[in-house]
Amino acid sequence: MRTGRGTLSVAAGLVLVALATVGYVLPPAFDPPPLKVDPTFQSIPAQPAAELRPVVAVDPVRREEISVAAEGQRLYGTLRVPLTPGRHPAMVFVSGSGNGSRTEFTPQAEFLAKAGVVTIAFDKRTVGYDFRHRDFSLLADDALRMVEYLRTRPEVDPDRVGLWGVSEGGWVVPIAAGKSPDVGFVILVSSPNVSPLRQVAWALNEQLLRLRAPIGARDLLTRAMGGVGFDFLRYDALPALSRIRQPVLAFYGTMDPSIPFVESTQALVTGMRRAGNDDYTIRFMARGDHAMRVNGGDFTAGYLETMGNWIIGLPGTARPAVHMAGTTPVQRFEASDVPAAPWYAGGTMLGLTICLAAVGYVAGPVAAMVVRLRGRTREPAEINAVLWPPIRRRLRRMAWTALGLLASVVAFITLLVLFSVNQAGAWPAVLAGWLVVRALAVLMLIQEVTAVAAFLSALREGMRPGRWQHVAVAGVLGGTGLLLVAAAYYGLFSFPW
Repeated sequence: MRTGRGTLSVAAGLVLVALATVGYVLPPAFDPPPLKVDPTFQSIPAQPAAELRPVVAVDPVRREEISVAAEGQRLYGTLRVPLTPGRHPAMVFVSGSGNGSRTEFTPQAEFLAKAGVVTIAFDKRTVGYDFRHRDFSLLADDALRMVEYLRTRPEVDPDRVGLWGVSEGGWVVPIAAGKSPDVGFVILVSSPNVSPLRQVAWALNEQLLRLRAPIGARDLLTRAMGGVGFDFLRYDALPALSRIRQPVLAFYGTMDPSIPFVESTQALVTGMRRAGNDDYTIRFMARGDHAMRVNGGDFTAGYLETMGNWIIGLPGTARPAVHMAGTTPVQRFEASDVPAAPWYAGGTMLGLTICLAAVGYVAGPVAAMVVRLRGRTREPAEINAVLWPPIRRRLRRMAWTALGLLASVVAFITLLVLFSVNQAGAWPAVLAGWLVVRALAVLMLIQEVTAVAAFLSALREGMRPGRWQHVAVAGVLGGTGLLLVAAAYYGLFSFPW
């Protein structure tokens, strides 16, 4: 007796509704509210003209390759020294996340050195730092070793040696400045000043909005983030900001999709007030992106000039005429925290689910091979020979669909990361990728329902499966069931489509 298509459709629909409900009911939910209007950011004055005056950057420069001992390894960098006589201000570049190659700072380091500022750009450490383990205090110690080195150089004014940090460096540099009074000044570029998890979640939401991606894509990624157990993601930047006593210059680009610049500015101002530090300057640069460039090209107008004039003019430029100036920033949504995933949805459980599903998919073929090797195979009954091959083909297709779903999810996330850098014309590809992921999830659900129905129908028609056939059926159906529940948690069955 075969199960009718109408019955199968109803069964698949009920299962789909149940799985969609799982995605809605189970925590954590992530829905950042619109950012409340702060009157302070509605009347930001233009940047003072004195800060934007041209900087003469024509001095001859000497370049040296240096190495400095650090914890667990040596740090290698490039020192640039103006050849003009006298002692000069000096600065160390501290990189953001990633491998942190010194070459990314070459244009800025060359400009400042030709303007009369000694600079060091160094490669980030490779020992004790990786994607999962990020000790900001350890990175701060590396920066301080470079400061100590600069203070020993005869070309450097030891009272004017500062630190420059971009992005992740915005969590590192305040720690270093609070640790050592030898740091003479601080420059922060695109400094988040909120927890890494809040920053990444905000950036994700902002970039997906710009890509016009479906809301479900955001829920998929934020739920995955909630299951990540990296301790550094919930780092609180405010205590370190509250220990900065040195003059601070902070830059934010108004087109930066990676930093919640309004809340980052609010956190910085709060930290300065707690530290009793009134020597801070915050500038919002028109059209600037995360690296203070315009669409990844030239630096935003006024960035290099403002930085050069500020460093060379210290200590006179430490206290500005106005703390915040530049182009008015617009931040649409709050940088909301991503709730931690419950125990059953953490990274460990997800990995275990995938592993169990993989074991289930290979269990049947392995069991069949073992039976054959032991020589215990028996010719199947005639009815088994007729009914089993269609079931086996269904199981094989289910395994391939599950593999395709996992691969498509990885490819879709990679697609989002790539398009977050260059978003031009990206939304059709993002929408198509999302539809492919969800279509494969629904196909896997339909295959599960129809395979169960086919197996039950075969049993009713007299099929007597052997032990290895039981293993194959239980492995594939059970593995697919686990993946369906995981897909439901990550919102692949949620409505609207």
